Amino acid sequence: PKMKEHHCLHAALLCLGVLCYSQALATERLSPTRPSLHGHLEKGKEGQVLHRSKRGWVWNQFFVIEEYTGPDPVLVGRLHSDIDSGDGNIKYILSGEGAGIIFVIDDKSGNIHATKTLDREERAQYTLTAQAVDRNTNRPLEPPSEFIVKVQDINDNPPEFLHENYHANVPERSNVGTSVIQVTASDADDPTYGNSAKLVYSILEGQPYFSVEAQTGIIRTALPNMDREAKEEYHVVIQAKDMGGHMGGLSGTTKVTITLTDVNDNPPKFPQSVYQMSVSEAAVPGEEVGRVKAKDPDIGENGLVAYSIIDGDGMDMFEITTDYETQEGVVKLKKTLDYETKKSYSLKVEAANVHIDPKFISNGPFKDTVTVKIAVEDADEPPVFLKPSYIFEVQENAASGTVVGKVHAKDPDAANSAIRYSIDRHTDLERYFVINAEDGNIKTIKTLDREEMAWHNISVFAVEVHKQHQEAKVPVAIKVVDVNDNAPKFAAAYEAFVCENARSNQQFITISADDKDDSANGPRFIFSLPPEIIHNPNFTLRDNRDNTASVLVRREGFSRQKQDLYLLPIVISDGGVPPLSSTNTLSIRVCGCDGSGSLLSCNAEAYVLNAGLSTGALIAILACIVILLVIVVLFVTLKRQKKEPLIVFEEEDVRENIITYDDEGGGEEDTEAFDIATLQNPDGINGFMPRKDIKPEYQYLPRPGLRPAPNSVDVDDFINTRIQEADNDPTAPPYDSIQIYGYEGRGSVAGSLSSLESATTDSDLDYDYLQNWGPRFKKLADLYGSKDTFDDDS
Repeated sequence: PKMKEHHCLHAALLCLGVLCYSQALATERLSPTRPSLHGHLEKGKEGQVLHRSKRGWVWNQFFVIEEYTGPDPVLVGRLHSDIDSGDGNIKYILSGEGAGIIFVIDDKSGNIHATKTLDREERAQYTLTAQAVDRNTNRPLEPPSEFIVKVQDINDNPPEFLHENYHANVPERSNVGTSVIQVTASDADDPTYGNSAKLVYSILEGQPYFSVEAQTGIIRTALPNMDREAKEEYHVVIQAKDMGGHMGGLSGTTKVTITLTDVNDNPPKFPQSVYQMSVSEAAVPGEEVGRVKAKDPDIGENGLVAYSIIDGDGMDMFEITTDYETQEGVVKLKKTLDYETKKSYSLKVEAANVHIDPKFISNGPFKDTVTVKIAVEDADEPPVFLKPSYIFEVQENAASGTVVGKVHAKDPDAANSAIRYSIDRHTDLERYFVINAEDGNIKTIKTLDREEMAWHNISVFAVEVHKQHQEAKVPVAIKVVDVNDNAPKFAAAYEAFVCENARSNQQFITISADDKDDSANGPRFIFSLPPEIIHNPNFTLRDNRDNTASVLVRREGFSRQKQDLYLLPIVISDGGVPPLSSTNTLSIRVCGCDGSGSLLSCNAEAYVLNAGLSTGALIAILACIVILLVIVVLFVTLKRQKKEPLIVFEEEDVRENIITYDDEGGGEEDTEAFDIATLQNPDGINGFMPRKDIKPEYQYLPRPGLRPAPNSVDVDDFINTRIQEADNDPTAPPYDSIQIYGYEGRGSVAGSLSSLESATTDSDLDYDYLQNWGPRFKKLADLYGSKDTFDDDS
């Protein structure tokens, strides 16, 4: 059939081309010759008559059929001028769009041919210019004239849709004829010529669910009550055909995917009628017991389900919430369960849609119910106290062993195990109380003082005898009841002042009292004077009956010189049962006051001084004394700085100048190796040694007769000379300067000798034992063995 359709199309096109060509030739033969623009007579200047040449074109609009595929060029038309006598002297020239490329002209006959296949969809018409010129001179014989060659359309373009695939949505259960989407196709052929661009739409796939309007391309629903839960997506193929849909027309197709959107047209349904659950009695409130789920085939908000408990004996013990992620109803424990009290519960749970579409209310009701049976499981429970907390009272100062109160707990299990009690010692660190482990009686083991601690908060444990891990804890608050065991005292350390010129019955102080006991055993306070001084001639007391008392002057004319301090005992009694009292002493000092009663001074000495000198005079005298003392101190300091020598080395102790010589002799037998000159300071070779510890005011020149020979081996003379120099040196400090010589002979039996004291110092050491050490120590024995000789030399 397709081959036959193509053959028919080609035959029709060929006939149409022949028909058009014949019409063009007939028009050319029958058209009158257009008068030339130069054919009118015009009078020129000076009366000359001008004659325009007449143009005799065989002229009309040309047409050429598109897509011609014949072997020869297509004859478009023929140009001819009236002045063309056929002798070949006129030459036809063609210019303009496509001239010489697409369109060629026979310059002798004027025939125009199309050398290429034309496509109207690429270019619908061409504008050309024709002109007749003299063949020999190329002189224009006629003015150039434009003409149009139109490309005549054939049905060579099939319809095309804007999109290859379309996607559309339509609610499920929509009425028949509900618009879904409009598809549009276009045809590149000429809509003004024939039916090549006249399109008709039809549906190829998707029946009987959808239909399409032939002229507009609007797709509509064709079946009622299409259910998304049954089928959600449909694939529809739409065809657009030109030539008004008749045979021989070209066509194009597109695919349309149509999705049914959800509406709430299905109520929730429980898959079963009864749910069985269980929960331990030890479960805490808020713990999850189980889950139920009603199925709703709708999606999104149309499938949202809310759960609630509408009936049952467990409405007070359980609750249900909705898990919107899983669309489940979560049954939770609301209150604590007791297996021994009730072993099972029943609930009626309802599941209902949250969002209901009024258009489908007739499909309802959009809810369902189910029965939930919950069994309570027995659990090993800890003991339970009869009260959540206990409050007891005990009087302070109660004897040890006084019963405070009793706590009681029991085992809620069927076994009803025995209970033992104990006190949490972290709450009773001082161990004021003890509890009977069998019956729960709490007693005191120490005397309680309310003023030290008014409340004791302890915790009591109860454990099962055979199951130590099962325990309970209860708080116990013990109030210490006050007894009147504290006497009232002054509220502060009062010190009163009374003027010498005070008037009789003048109040000069108000006192109050304080009681450590509770208010029931404290105020109201009663103030009074002891009976033995109730008729005190100096002061009197007035109870103000508001827990205060005023002290008043009974007489006039106090004198600091006679007595500057009075001690007034005051008795304070409280309102307790029995009442307690204490005697407190108030110190009253006599002071001097001015005329307005302001205090001036409270010292008797100051009063005496005031008789001779004023305060300003005393201050002036003291200032002068201080200034004189400062002047004297400065004078002494300056004088001492002038006389005292400057110390060159402050950190060096001038009382001990130690000079060390690391030279070891050969003993007593070696008389040549040792030179006594090594003991001498090189600075003292000339008999003078400058002091390095002070800066002398004048240089001391030693006496020449006292200087020993440099090479002398007489140690005794050397030491004596140095002693005399030190004793006669006026620049020497007023203390000894000890020089230590540590020499040790080779093979010495006595060891090391050092720190030989000068002969002028009194020493308690006895050197006579040197006579017994042998010949090696004979010289030392001669020097130090005889004290008398040493004294004479000095």
